[in-house]
Amino acid sequence: MYLLIVLLPAIGSFISGFFGRYLGKQGSMIVTTGSVLFSCIFSFIAFYEVGLAHSPVYIELMSWINSGFLNVNWGFQFDSLTVTMLIVVTVVSTLVHIYSIEYMYHDPHIPRFFSYLSLFTFFMLVLVTSNNFVQLFVGWEGVGVSSYLLINFWFTRIQANKSAMKAMIVNRVGDFALSLGIIGIYYIFKSLDFSTVFALSYLFYQKSFLFFNLEFDVITIIGILLFIGAVGKSAQIGLHTWLPDAMEGPTPVSALIHAATMVTAGVFLLLRSSPLLEYSSMTLFIITVIGSLTAFLAATTGVVQNDLKRVIAYSTCSQLGYMVFACGISCYSVSMFHLMNHAFFKALLFLSAGSVIHALSDEQDMRKMGGLAKVLPFTYTMILIGSLSLMGVPFLTGFYSKDVILELAYSSYHIHGNFAHWLGTISAFFTSFYSFRLIYLTFYGTNNSYRSIVEHAHDAPVIMIIPLSILCIGSIFVGYFTKDMMIGLGTDFWGNSLFTLPKNLILVESEFIPYYIKLIPVIFSIVGALLATLVYKYMSRGTYKFTSSPVGRIIYTHINRKWNFDIIYNEFIVKYILSFGYRISFKLFDRGFIEVIGPTGIVNSVKKVARTLSRVQSGMIYHYTFVFFIGVVLLSLVSSIDITYINPEYYIILVVILILNSIL
Repeated sequence: MYLLIVLLPAIGSFISGFFGRYLGKQGSMIVTTGSVLFSCIFSFIAFYEVGLAHSPVYIELMSWINSGFLNVNWGFQFDSLTVTMLIVVTVVSTLVHIYSIEYMYHDPHIPRFFSYLSLFTFFMLVLVTSNNFVQLFVGWEGVGVSSYLLINFWFTRIQANKSAMKAMIVNRVGDFALSLGIIGIYYIFKSLDFSTVFALSYLFYQKSFLFFNLEFDVITIIGILLFIGAVGKSAQIGLHTWLPDAMEGPTPVSALIHAATMVTAGVFLLLRSSPLLEYSSMTLFIITVIGSLTAFLAATTGVVQNDLKRVIAYSTCSQLGYMVFACGISCYSVSMFHLMNHAFFKALLFLSAGSVIHALSDEQDMRKMGGLAKVLPFTYTMILIGSLSLMGVPFLTGFYSKDVILELAYSSYHIHGNFAHWLGTISAFFTSFYSFRLIYLTFYGTNNSYRSIVEHAHDAPVIMIIPLSILCIGSIFVGYFTKDMMIGLGTDFWGNSLFTLPKNLILVESEFIPYYIKLIPVIFSIVGALLATLVYKYMSRGTYKFTSSPVGRIIYTHINRKWNFDIIYNEFIVKYILSFGYRISFKLFDRGFIEVIGPTGIVNSVKKVARTLSRVQSGMIYHYTFVFFIGVVLLSLVSSIDITYINPEYYIILVVILILNSIL
């Protein structure tokens, strides 16, 4: 059963991908959706057996790499962390498959689309069930390739091509750091299995190594490299630019990749690596600062975006910041709890946004919407509930995790903890502001759509209502029913899957912080929602005057351009890399040096020598006699020299002269 959880999506993807033309549209939908549905059912059984009955399962399937000390097996481990991720991945994936049946029904490439969806699910399951870093890296790269295929599904659209390539290239930066981190782990621990590495991690506490005559802490360097990998995949500040652009793919893809699964892979890596990270306070400090800055930057950027899906994408980026800085303050269980809760209400928001786009003939600009609450009442209700849960309104799912993260950050009694707390609190204000801005511009006010579009607008059909309703229930009740089990004081749900040093335990301290500190995020959320409603209902002229003023235009333009990250990268990094690639790498090395010493250069040199020698064959006897005489003299000279006393540098000079001669 446990292996079927992982293999069923792969089987469905294979059948739909290679035999889709024979199965047809309906057959491909049934095969892939059925495979993921059964995987979801088995995941719930695994959650009961492993998470609730405390019976972890470890499976060694077969040997994969066996070379010297390097032994890597195909193995799977199902502990509390894994089965919780299985629930998140398979539930969201199943609902996205069901939703896509109606949303993508008129697309001519249905088998390919569903094959990609199931392939992505398979690689994500490989990632979360792996028992070693190499297998995790296979799943890590697999979801990267699958995301490229899904973002670029409509491959005739130039913007989809550019977004997919941007996602792939930006993630390569993080993946390169992750691969270096895995190499470092093997170099230090002589193993890549989680159980071995984590059991030995305390032995290398405060151990250092020399690099360029500088001393570095072993665990800190490995932790930072792993975190950079997580920064790329989970779209933290610096490598976050790919996430909003990835909205060019179909809306179900946005819900699957960017709401619940792929972007949480980086957070999962941090959670899985908690026994390593705990022994490096510097790494935890960096994680906290980067996570809190990401939450703030993404929340402020989302305030001025006009694309419906892009606003929700920046919301995802902001919430990932909360999860990451929760890991930085060693509250791994709360981070995982927020990851699970976030999957429900963010998937609900994305799929509901897809319902709006579907009803308005693929219109995504909120400025061209308005007054849709009466036209799309069910979709309006779903987005309202999802937004309230995202804001952390009391007694909805988001409240039970996001507010706890802020409380824990305040009670950590570190500078970086307080820094994260106040940035996270301010981000909560902006989160509620852009959430109600989205609701007002889309569902209230004056309708700015074309009349023909509004007349044909319709609410979600039944097959799209089913996943939205399930996600709505999860967005309301999941946090309440699972809070005590996952983050309650004294709970043993996580077992040994998460590790926190005793000195970093702050869950108890959060119960004794001042009461008004606990109320601040809620108050900020309510104020942000009221302010957004007032601004866009009664003060629209005032906002126009502000953005038209010299100062307002600078602020608005700076934030609307995503804090100019793309411009900075293009002007100061990408342009120089492209110039280096063309002038140095291509012209000097590839077309220059490598061609000279490679096959092309040798062939050209032989041709040149042959042409030169052919001139000697003039047909004159005295020319042949002269060449014969010169040859005899040179042969006598070479045979009389003891080459053991010749400096090797002369050979190098000779080779250089020959190369220059062939170039010139």
